[in-house]
Amino acid sequence: MQLTSKLNQTLTPERIRTNSIYLLSARFYATHFVLLAFFGVMFFWFSRNESWDLMLSQVWYDPSAQNFPLKDNRWLEWINHRLLKDLVIIGGVVLLLRGIIKRQPRQILVALLIGIGPLAVGILKATSAHSCPWSLVEFGGKAISYPLLGHIPLGSGPGRCFPGGHASSGFSAMALFFLFWPERPKLAWFCWSAALALGLLMGFGQVMRGAHFFSHNLWAGWWVWLAQLFTFGCVSHLLNRTRKHS
Repeated sequence: MQLTSKLNQTLTPERIRTNSIYLLSARFYATHFVLLAFFGVMFFWFSRNESWDLMLSQVWYDPSAQNFPLKDNRWLEWINHRLLKDLVIIGGVVLLLRGIIKRQPRQILVALLIGIGPLAVGILKATSAHSCPWSLVEFGGKAISYPLLGHIPLGSGPGRCFPGGHASSGFSAMALFFLFWPERPKLAWFCWSAALALGLLMGFGQVMRGAHFFSHNLWAGWWVWLAQLFTFGCVSHLLNRTRKHS
C-alpha cells in the first residue's frame, strides 16, 4: 500500500512511474465522448448523404473502362495496403513482448489497445451489408448501395465493407497516446495526431483503389478511438479498485 501511494509522484523513479497504469480524469472522458458524439453526428450526415462519397470515388473511376485504374497499382497494393499495415502490427507485437519481458504493464496495455481498435472495426465490418465501391452498380459492379442505417435493398452485394478495416490499422496507433500521457503530453498528442494522419493516408489509398468510400475510413477512426478510450478506462479503473482493496 505504501508503494502504491507513491506511484506517479515527482520523486518516484522514472522506471516505476512509466510502468504504472494511471487514471484519467472524468473531465477527460467527458470531453472526448462529447467530441465523439459531435463527430459521430457529422459522419452520420456525411454517410447519409452519399453524394459526397460517390463524388470523391468518381475521381478515381474510369467510366470508359468501368473500373478503378489504380485497383491493382503496385505501390498502393504493396506499400499502402500491405507494408504499412504490417509495420503497425509488428510495432504492436514488439511493444507487447517488450512490456512482458520488462514487466511494464502500461506497455502491455497499450499494445493490446493497438489490437482492440481494429478488432472492433473488424467485427462491425464482418456484419455489414454495405459493399465496397468496386462492387457497386455506379462503378461497374452489380451491388446496390444504400445510406447508413437505411433499408438494406435486395442485391446489396457481398457487403463486409463498412467501416474501413485497412484504415483502422493506421488509426490503431492512436493508442500510443496512453503510453506517454501524462509524463510527456506533447509527445502523446503528437503520436495521436501522427496516427490519425496515418489512418487517413492508408484509408485514402483504399479510396483510390475503389476499395472503400471515404466515410468508411472516418468511421473507422471513430470506432478505434472509442474502443481504445473505453478499454483503457475500464482497465485503469478496475486496477485502481484492486489496488485499494489489496
